[in-house]
Amino acid sequence: MRITFWGVRGSLPAPGTPSQIRDKISAVLERVKPEDIQTPQARERFLENLPPWLFGTVGGNSPCVSLSFDSIKDKVVFDAGSGLREFGAAAGGERPKPEKYHIFLSHFHWDHIQGLPFFGPAYDPSVSVDFYSPMKNMESALHGQMRSPYFPVHMDIMGSKKTFHVLSEPVTLGEDISVTCKKMNHPGDSFSYKVQEGDRSFIYATDTELSANDFLPLGENAAYYGNADAIVLDSQYTLGEAIEKYNWGHSAFSLGADFSATWGIKHLILFHHEPAYDDQKLFGMLQSARGYIERMNIKGIKISLAVEGMEIHL
Repeated sequence: MRITFWGVRGSLPAPGTPSQIRDKISAVLERVKPEDIQTPQARERFLENLPPWLFGTVGGNSPCVSLSFDSIKDKVVFDAGSGLREFGAAAGGERPKPEKYHIFLSHFHWDHIQGLPFFGPAYDPSVSVDFYSPMKNMESALHGQMRSPYFPVHMDIMGSKKTFHVLSEPVTLGEDISVTCKKMNHPGDSFSYKVQEGDRSFIYATDTELSANDFLPLGENAAYYGNADAIVLDSQYTLGEAIEKYNWGHSAFSLGADFSATWGIKHLILFHHEPAYDDQKLFGMLQSARGYIERMNIKGIKISLAVEGMEIHL
């Protein structure tokens, strides 16, 4: 399976500001030496050696992650934040273009559904879009945000064939792909999703405040989390912020590392980034997370920062 990130911010979109861009340009210029710009090859080497927070950006769109598989042509999407617009534009440009989309929603807070009105494929009559959630109010919630006074175009105008699935059991996509869900700790509820393809497993777990129950050696926890190949996990806060913002429904990156170690998860991807943090702060949190597992002597875990455009192959 191929995992692609289209939106990685939490709470609301956070586009880069003009002052942030100016600060980046200034920081790059301070690093330039005459020999760094003498040849095209030298310029490329210079750019490649810049810190990641300077050369590129984490991105400002709210949550959207897609999965592609070799065995099926359908597109699988987790959450419909503002990143869904970018995903739709990219998918709509593929040839042959996808004809079926499966959109799994963690919950209906606006940062997780606000991209749906701008999802281009949903307006194509030749396309089918299947929505999934364990929440029974899914259809009314999605229709509701596309009604006056919130939006000028009603969801009924979308020409695609739309089907709403209220989940009560695992979903099978193709011969060897299944999707299961689990309720997480978040105000108003939020659901994580586990994708199993053969012996490979991936978990999408945004908007969750990890608690002691998530670490308990229960059969349900072990079956769901145990030895997953990768997890996209809400890591919005530092530990101090998580304590200060108790019961806000989000986790600290250090708790995410402990959680991954507890369940033998191989790859932790920090996700649902705080909108107030710039790229330097976010990459600093990544380094702190990596330093934490070194100090705690936690072995066998890779930690990455979710960045728009990033792809992971399992």
